[in-house]
Amino acid sequence: MALYRKFRPNEFEDVKGQDAIVRTLKNQIEADRIGHAYLFCGTRGTGKTTVAKIFAKAVNCEHPVDGSPCEKCASCLAIQKGISTNVIEIDAASNNSVDNVREIREEVAYRPTEGKYKQSDMDNLCSRLKDGKTIAELTKDMKYYTYYYNVYTAVLNGMVGNFEEEQSDGSIKQDYGVRWFSPIAKTFPYSHYDDFGAKRTFGYTRPHLGHDLMSAVGTPVIAVESGRVECLGWNRYGGWRIGIRSLDNKRYWYYAHLRQNRPYAENLKEGDTVTAGDVIGYVGRTGYSDTENINGITESHLHIGLELVFDESQKESDNEIWVDMYALISTLEQHKSSTVRNSETKEFKRQYSFKEIS
Repeated sequence: MALYRKFRPNEFEDVKGQDAIVRTLKNQIEADRIGHAYLFCGTRGTGKTTVAKIFAKAVNCEHPVDGSPCEKCASCLAIQKGISTNVIEIDAASNNSVDNVREIREEVAYRPTEGKYKQSDMDNLCSRLKDGKTIAELTKDMKYYTYYYNVYTAVLNGMVGNFEEEQSDGSIKQDYGVRWFSPIAKTFPYSHYDDFGAKRTFGYTRPHLGHDLMSAVGTPVIAVESGRVECLGWNRYGGWRIGIRSLDNKRYWYYAHLRQNRPYAENLKEGDTVTAGDVIGYVGRTGYSDTENINGITESHLHIGLELVFDESQKESDNEIWVDMYALISTLEQHKSSTVRNSETKEFKRQYSFKEIS
């Protein structure tokens, strides 16, 4: 047996030289925010296969410990022995033909029958519903079901529905689907910096209650959802910022660190109603200053936050409910607003009209 196979680490804690990658993957396991795919790149011997195997165990582990696989449950043991039907390891150098790809596609089509995520669980739920059981009956012993149901409803209400959208040929198309937009305009590059809950120390120690999208100064910022502009102006932490309340009053969208000198879309003011997909401002790096219009942030980015408001007394109190936005923003990447630039004013505006249908 090759030495690298004999002494390959089985736990994240034993991986050397990849601390940042390991920490990121463990955070995602702990937060239960698993991406649909991962690509591990690097030269030979840097730990790509090792980390991928440990991550596969952690994803399927029935009792993960601090983001690492427990090494004791049936799923962990099966993956370690190479007999799990949920994890397929292939040698890319030997599996590069069309037939190999077809075989892989056939294998991954089989739904899981064991482990943490089983098709049988969903089949059982569907069967009980078909037999006449109600959701209320099936969830009556779930202590936190009502709370999570209300929270998820508040977060996602209105995200999907009917709408009319102008097409590139000028025609209007009625459709059903995602009605919210990505907060960064189409064709403008950006990257995620996923550190919701991380510590911030300017002014006082507090958690970071938003999601950061790293992008160039001047990148158009888009209204994710239709709503009313509730606040507009300077904040010592967020710099030039915009606060937009959803039309049902349950969601408060916070866009911060906007551009110096010209942070907002032309003529935007408090009390205005904006439509999902409208340009509302521009990425910058203002904030971290008691003096207005100061670039106190090192790297330009958009800070976007989402607060749930079940009661007005919650807003700006110790009972605020802020949402980790990573999964939501990633989902909205499928729906971006196209923009055009006015050569005289240098301002951007949306290119195609959009209207929600009740």
